[in-house]
Amino acid sequence: MGVGGKFWDLLKPYARHEGPDFLREKRVAVDLSYWIVQHETAIKATHVRKPHLRLIFFRTINLFSKFGALPVFVVDGTPSPLKSKARIARFFRFSGVDVSGLPVAEGVSAERNKTFLKCVQECVELLELFGMPVLKANGEAEALCAQLNAEGLVDACITADSDAFLFGAKCVIKCVKPNTKEPFECYHISDVEAGLGLKRKHLIAISLLVGNDHDLNGVQGIGLEKALRFVQSFSEDEILNQLHEISNGNSPSLQIVSKVVDEIILCPDESPARSKTSHCSFCGHPGSKRAHFKSSCEYCGTSTSQGCTRKAEGFKCNCSSCNKDRKEKEQQKHENWHIKVCNKISTEPNFPNDDIIRMYLCNKHGNFTAGDGLCVSWRCPDTEILVDFLDFHQHWEPSYVRQRMLPMLSTIYLREMAVKPEKTMLYGQYVFDSIQRVKIRYGYQSYVIRWRKVTSTAGSIVRTNSVEESDKPQEEIVEIDEFIDHLDEDTAPQIHIDDECCFLLTDENMELIRGAFPEEVERFWHEKELKASKRRKGSGFKNEGSSEKSESPKSKRVQLRLTEFYRSAKVAAIHAKQGDLANNSENQEDGPSKGKNKVSSSNLPKSVRRRLLFE
Repeated sequence: MGVGGKFWDLLKPYARHEGPDFLREKRVAVDLSYWIVQHETAIKATHVRKPHLRLIFFRTINLFSKFGALPVFVVDGTPSPLKSKARIARFFRFSGVDVSGLPVAEGVSAERNKTFLKCVQECVELLELFGMPVLKANGEAEALCAQLNAEGLVDACITADSDAFLFGAKCVIKCVKPNTKEPFECYHISDVEAGLGLKRKHLIAISLLVGNDHDLNGVQGIGLEKALRFVQSFSEDEILNQLHEISNGNSPSLQIVSKVVDEIILCPDESPARSKTSHCSFCGHPGSKRAHFKSSCEYCGTSTSQGCTRKAEGFKCNCSSCNKDRKEKEQQKHENWHIKVCNKISTEPNFPNDDIIRMYLCNKHGNFTAGDGLCVSWRCPDTEILVDFLDFHQHWEPSYVRQRMLPMLSTIYLREMAVKPEKTMLYGQYVFDSIQRVKIRYGYQSYVIRWRKVTSTAGSIVRTNSVEESDKPQEEIVEIDEFIDHLDEDTAPQIHIDDECCFLLTDENMELIRGAFPEEVERFWHEKELKASKRRKGSGFKNEGSSEKSESPKSKRVQLRLTEFYRSAKVAAIHAKQGDLANNSENQEDGPSKGKNKVSSSNLPKSVRRRLLFE
């Protein structure tokens, strides 16, 4: 919603696509209602229980942990009477009812439906359990978001309402796509001013002409392109005053243009006659055709004996007389267009609406003053209460909730460790073990961190072959490019059980890890350099051995058969299968005691492994 007439399409060429670190350690105001209704159709198609809570749960975790932002959520207050009228008119319009003759009572205030208000209240409760600050606007939530952004209290605001610019927003994030290389679609008012020459009052004038959330109709017969062209002919200081003057029929520009047109159209005898130079019908240049038959004109540039050249189709003469005539016609056309627009504005009743202008220019949309600043804080989540809340509303298992919340808890832990390295355990249960590798996802790097659980819950019941897997060489850098569902549910931490110890693997920001554990980072890169140097030395020896073999006379004379040169993959698979069978038979001969000691963790159900670790 916001400004009508596909206003976002007008701003689309000036959008910036920012990377995932764009909001790291920055405050961002979030229009909560926008998050609830943004993907309403897609969410309902999944048939999940209370999709608004599920969406807020995963999006908040992603925004806080994955993107490193500090969100401030804003909810709508009491809607203004203007918004209520527009909402009633929109309802009747979509119902196919003609609302032109329907009377609307003054001072009407239509609250949102009770179902939506209940959804908002449940989301607010969830966010408060997360420890996120929630503010309530006096009216529109996007208005308070824009005020916070204009006063420098937040760095950006996330909303799809384009009238946030009219309320004074400097940076608006319209779309968030978490599973792409450039997840944020940002619009800066400075780019709009540089590209279109439009400032805040220009945008207000456009919304008055084409319609907005508080006046759906605007001026009849004026679309977005016509409104853009009209407001660009005035400066920001005079555009709103000009709309008042035109509506009252007292615009100086309108009176001057009308007088000129009256002189030209109504009094043609009194207007000065304009003499136009005659042109040759053969070549199209100034002069007569008879004179050009005798000798070519100076514009054709041919010899006198050849004469003038025939003019091409669509020829336009560029002499001073023709240029002047074209400019006068273009000016007259612009003046006539300007008069038509002014006439449409002057015939619109109660235009412009001063209440809408005052509402957009108001800078008091919340219960705080700019001098006092914004007093908000981010607390640690109340995990156990949040587990009970989601168990009641979503019927989620406690282990599932704790597992999904771990990225958020680890982000808080790493931030606290960077400031005061006193807290030794994450969530009171896990300690930092090691940096496993560097992970590249959508072009951005992160560390895969291994956390060890202090108290073992697995006991002697489960033993895995993870030791054997850990002995295998792992790739130092793993690149992943996958798509996750539209509910923004991110990848959960991986669970490993090794020698009766539980481990978690999480993806963490590289700067956070460097600030919290600088020595571990240095050790990781030092070990990586040692492995790389050993790998280079080993490859050097192999190259020397291969060069010696190539120099032997026998190797030069050997010619492989076609079946040996292009080895069959089927034969290799058969040999590998035979080797596996031989190994299995050897293991069976050793006795059943060995197989009982080690059981593959993949054979355990996912829910069992999650309960062993998080309960």
